[in-house]
Amino acid sequence: MSSAPGNREDGVPPDRGSEDVTLDDSGGDIASTSGRQMCLGNNEIKSRAVVKYSAAPPPTTYALLQEKTDLKLPPANWLRESPQLGPAGSTVLGSSSKSKPFSSFGMAYDFIDSIGDDVDVVSDSENIKKLLKIPYSKSHVSMAVHRVGRTLLLDELDIQELFMRSSQTGDWTWLKEFYQRLIDQKWQRKKKSKEHWYQKAILSKFLYYSINGDGAAEPVPDSDNPDEGCGAEEFGPSWPATFTSTASDSEESAGLRNDFVRNILWTFEDIHMLVGSNMPIFGGGRYPAVSLRLRDNNKPINILTGIDYWLDNLMCNVPELVMCFHVNGIVQKYEMIKTEDIPDLENSTFSTRVVKDIAQNILSFLKSNCTKEGHTYWLFKASGSDIVKLYDLTTLCEEAAEEKCQNPFTLPVAVLLYKVASNMMLKKSQNRKHYGTIRTLLLNCVKLLDQDRHPQIIASAHYMLAELFQLDEPPEEGAGGESLRAGGSEDSYSDEEDEEDPEDLPEDSDENGSFSTTLDSQDDSKAVAIIKSVGELSVPEKYKSTHQIRPIYAFPVSQDKEERCRHVLSYVLKGLKAVDGSIKKESDLPAADPNTPIPLKYEDGSKAVEKGIALLLDRAGPFQEDRKHPTRSGMIPGSWQHRMKLQLFFKASKAYYVLSDAATNLLKYGRALRYIKLALQCHDAYCSVSSTLHSRVLLFHSQCLSLCGDIQLMLAQNASNRAAYLEEYSYQTKEDQEVLHSLHRESSCQAFNMASDLATDPEYQLFVSSKCYEAAYELLTSGVVKEHGPEQLAQVLKRLGNIRNEIGVFYMNQAAAMQTEKEVKKSVSIAEQEIWKKSFSCFEKGMKDFEAIEDSTNTSLLLCNTGRLMRICAQAHCATSADLSRGEFSPEESLYYNKAIDYYLRAMRSLATRGNHPAVWDSVNWELSTTYFTLATLLQDYAPLSRKAQEQIEREVTEAMLKSLKYCDLQTESARQPLYQYRAATIHHRLASMYHSCFRNQVGDEHLRKQHRSLAELHYSKAVLLFLSLKDAPCELLRTLLERVAFAEFTMAGQSSSGAKLKTLTGALDILTDTRHAFLLIHKELLEDHTEVQTQTEIEPTAVAEALPFWLNTIEVMKLIGVFEPSFSFLLLQLVKLMTAMKRKPSNKDEELLKTYKNVYSKILRAEKTAPLLSRIELFLDLLQQLTPKTGSGDLGASS
Repeated sequence: MSSAPGNREDGVPPDRGSEDVTLDDSGGDIASTSGRQMCLGNNEIKSRAVVKYSAAPPPTTYALLQEKTDLKLPPANWLRESPQLGPAGSTVLGSSSKSKPFSSFGMAYDFIDSIGDDVDVVSDSENIKKLLKIPYSKSHVSMAVHRVGRTLLLDELDIQELFMRSSQTGDWTWLKEFYQRLIDQKWQRKKKSKEHWYQKAILSKFLYYSINGDGAAEPVPDSDNPDEGCGAEEFGPSWPATFTSTASDSEESAGLRNDFVRNILWTFEDIHMLVGSNMPIFGGGRYPAVSLRLRDNNKPINILTGIDYWLDNLMCNVPELVMCFHVNGIVQKYEMIKTEDIPDLENSTFSTRVVKDIAQNILSFLKSNCTKEGHTYWLFKASGSDIVKLYDLTTLCEEAAEEKCQNPFTLPVAVLLYKVASNMMLKKSQNRKHYGTIRTLLLNCVKLLDQDRHPQIIASAHYMLAELFQLDEPPEEGAGGESLRAGGSEDSYSDEEDEEDPEDLPEDSDENGSFSTTLDSQDDSKAVAIIKSVGELSVPEKYKSTHQIRPIYAFPVSQDKEERCRHVLSYVLKGLKAVDGSIKKESDLPAADPNTPIPLKYEDGSKAVEKGIALLLDRAGPFQEDRKHPTRSGMIPGSWQHRMKLQLFFKASKAYYVLSDAATNLLKYGRALRYIKLALQCHDAYCSVSSTLHSRVLLFHSQCLSLCGDIQLMLAQNASNRAAYLEEYSYQTKEDQEVLHSLHRESSCQAFNMASDLATDPEYQLFVSSKCYEAAYELLTSGVVKEHGPEQLAQVLKRLGNIRNEIGVFYMNQAAAMQTEKEVKKSVSIAEQEIWKKSFSCFEKGMKDFEAIEDSTNTSLLLCNTGRLMRICAQAHCATSADLSRGEFSPEESLYYNKAIDYYLRAMRSLATRGNHPAVWDSVNWELSTTYFTLATLLQDYAPLSRKAQEQIEREVTEAMLKSLKYCDLQTESARQPLYQYRAATIHHRLASMYHSCFRNQVGDEHLRKQHRSLAELHYSKAVLLFLSLKDAPCELLRTLLERVAFAEFTMAGQSSSGAKLKTLTGALDILTDTRHAFLLIHKELLEDHTEVQTQTEIEPTAVAEALPFWLNTIEVMKLIGVFEPSFSFLLLQLVKLMTAMKRKPSNKDEELLKTYKNVYSKILRAEKTAPLLSRIELFLDLLQQLTPKTGSGDLGASS
């Protein structure tokens, strides 16, 4: 007997770690990381064990029993509870009690982080050993296999015990019959032999002796028969009562407890396993841990026992085995064996490499064929058979038309799927890449459960499914398949991710039929897969490597927002149905709540709207009294139904909000209003159920109200499409109706009707829009939300400013329309004044909103609109008589035009520089110039001579004209540049005309007359230059030139000397020659229109009428020609007279000029006054060409 440490073998591998177990007081999680590597000749097996949890105290030294110790006599401490032995000592069954059918689920619940991806297998160590011994053993194997993600859960399925218990209830009779056909014999339970119980008993006594300390055998009375106790224990129920009868929650949880002394994360080569072990571990000697084994000295150790011992030590990271030999229960000797030497023991030699191959092949076989989550697979090998078969019990059960709840694994599997998915959802930073996994887990969980029995899990699972779809951000590219059809079914896994080329596979691989799914036997055909011979498991890489088997999760990530939202609403609805089904209520649709006022329809006027909005704000208030009474549907506040409904209502509200937003972007405003109405109804139901509203809920609600305001505004602006919008608004899907039905169980959902009804009156829609924004503003400025939504507040203020501008513009346009409808303008009506006040009030409020967020651009736009309102007010004060002639420019007009100018100037100051917003700056600049120009024109044309002196009016006109000219932007290239040029030319023309008039009427003050003359000349020349540059105002150019000639003629009339008169007349003729440019433009236009009319006449004579607008223009041309001809004749006649009467001898040039003048004059006199306009203009062009200086290039310019 090797009792002393010195007798043990030396040569500890240098990389062998020690098991350092650290326990807290409660025996909780341990901090142990230990690994070891086995070497057998040239073969190297990698094994690493990390203890995740241990309930055992630190190992204590075992007691060496003296020789001749009789193990048949029980020690004094036998069967007493021992922390050192754990479950192994509490029963006479020895070192490992019978494996419970749900042991893997207990471990999975405790280490949920590892399930689904990190771990390949979760099982009792006894099951692992049984699988790895399949090629060596003739005994039967029966195991239940479940898949969760990449993880397989293995549990012993004692089919015979199941049938014993189910024979009383009648459950699983189909499986019993199937099993009897399978093994081809009448089923009967085999009893254990007396030798079996004898060996178990002395092993138990040996372990208790080993912790006894003194090693003495202390007999106990014979009154207790251990064998009977053993038998009772063996035949006791090992299936938890919870799944075969109705039981309480505590009983349910007890059935799924993790009862192992230690849980170990064991890595065997590339296989990661979470195993449970109850093997007692002792200390002593050179190593901190050893395992104790009892062997009959007369029986050699066989290969199955050797593999057992080796795997137990590997899993528990025990480096040495202590073997105690006995003969008929009498201790003979002890022997120390290193773990790595166990495979080489006499009579039990085995290859560790082969065991490794077996492990990899079995895992590959199971992972390749156990593809459906939630299904219970049955791995079965009959006693003495070499064939291993895998059945899908779930499918067989469905074919047998029995209820799914009769499968005892259904609930544990569903709960585990739910827990794994829930755990993944909590990992916010990385759960995006696991969305496909989470979705598959949850869908399979829901499939397994009965809604009537497990509504909470079903409702929660559907809520998590809805949460997978991100509604507030765009989907990432490549985040998953485009749709479920893109790959894989929703409840299974495929091996396509790392597919190999079939040519690269070995000849005997699974692709070439190492296991088959079709056999001739009727029962074998029901198997999912078959291993034809257990010997195949020993062939290296007979099946695919586990690394090639990776699940593909097809998660339907769609770029279409509506599709994503529909997925969300589908899951929300299923969740709501589960919750509603769990609430006991006599009526599905309760009567209306008497405490909830029903708002009136909008047709009843603005007071009804105000009441509706007030109700809206009351519902949205952040503080409400705590709810103690059941809700309308009968829910108890604080219950799971209550909490779940709040989450589902909120999720539905978000989905409808996103749908509404998407419809708004597509300009489908009727659909958008329908969706936002549903979103607000969801929120109404939420408020009805919730006792207090969280700030995030209020923030989201303000977003809904803002969007509702946007939609109502768009509807008001697009009134022409009202019929299409009404059709969109009225349509409702069955899903939406069902969601609304669930909402009505909690609330009448009428609080927000006022905001979301489709009206027919644009004014009402604008009003509702503003009220929505006001309600959102009130929410955001309340104490609870104020700190959380500064950005949102700025957006709402911007929207408020915008809607107030829209309403102001709406009333302003109404005021303008009222003016055009009035036949005779007398005094301003009260109705007009009321509309002005409404418009002005809206503009003022809008300006305050924009000023609050320092939005200078929009502030200036509202100031600009207010300026326009002032101009409309000014126009309203313009009195006209029955003959449509207007009177003098009134002081009210002057007042409002000056107010308009003030607002435009404020708008300019608000913008500061053009660079801040060029478009708005240009718009304000144009309006300001226009207002000054209108004011000056009205002062000039309808001078208030009854109130003001002529000189004062002239000063005011000049001042206004020059200010208008100041804001005429002639330099910047833009669409308005020609308009500015035309206005500037008109201003110069008007100023020139005014100074011309002053010059003619001024008597006495010669200095002032000279000043007026020079100013008239200056403005005429500038006007001509600008009109020349326009090239599309020939009439204006012609009129200006003719006025300028008349000015020269008037000047000449005041001159006495012939020389001065000749100079003035020559200058006037030069000016008149410049009219050639105007006549060229008129001639071109007449020619084009003449050709067009001629063509139309040939095609359709009635089309000539369409040319009428042009001929109306010719009236102006005719009038100007009527002035041009006499003026031209007069100048030529006067020139001929003066040149003929000259006393000095004329030069050759003078004679030639005189001859030309006479010739042109004679032609004018002989010209036909009734000739066509085109011919007359051609004549003028010819005569003017003759007067053009011969040295000239023909280009025209203005004479100074």
